[in-house]
Amino acid sequence: MIRATQVRAQHRWSEAPADTVVLDFDGRHRRRMAMTGTRGLEFLLDLENATVLRGGDALVLDDGRLVEVVAAPEPLLEIRGSDPQHLVRVAWHLGNRHLPTQITARGLRIRRDHVIEAMARGLGARVIEIEAPFDPEGGAYAGGGHAHASEGDTHHQTGHDHSAHDHGDHDHRHDEHCDHDHHGHSHAHDHK
Repeated sequence: MIRATQVRAQHRWSEAPADTVVLDFDGRHRRRMAMTGTRGLEFLLDLENATVLRGGDALVLDDGRLVEVVAAPEPLLEIRGSDPQHLVRVAWHLGNRHLPTQITARGLRIRRDHVIEAMARGLGARVIEIEAPFDPEGGAYAGGGHAHASEGDTHHQTGHDHSAHDHGDHDHRHDEHCDHDHHGHSHAHDHK
C-alpha cells in the first residue's frame, strides 16, 4: 500500500491533488492510519509523530502525489458576547475547563456540550448551534507532542490531550459554577 509520510501546510502547495480526505477534528489528529480518499485512493498515513492536520493541508504520498485534507463540518456551538470584555470573560471560563476552542471574528466555537452551553448562557452569552469545520487554538500545552510537520519545519499546533498528563503540576481555581464534567479525567480542585 502506498504511504503518506509528509504533510505540506495549507498555502504551501499548488499542485492538483490526486484525491481528497474529509475528516472531522478527531480524524485530523493522527500518526498512522489506513485512509481512503473521496475518489477511492487507498493509502497508509504513516507519519513520524502524531500530527494535527488542518483543512487545506496536503499529505505527500511516496510517489509525490498529494492528497488534500478537508475539514468536515461538525456540530458546534458559536458563543457570542455582548462586547469584547464580555467575550473575554466567557473565554476565560472555557479555558479554565480546558475546552478546545476556536476563535473567530464573530465569537468562540466549541463542540456541542449541553453543560457548557448552559454555563455560557448563564454568563449572559448568546449561543448558536452551527455546523462548521472545527479548528481550535493550540494553546499553552500544544507543545506536548502535537507537532505539525511542514516541508521540513515543525511548529506546534492544536489540541490539549488530558489523557497523557497529570494535572497535579498546575493549579486549578474554578469558580462557584464548577459543576461541569471533565470528560473522563479528574482534577484535584482547590476551591479558594
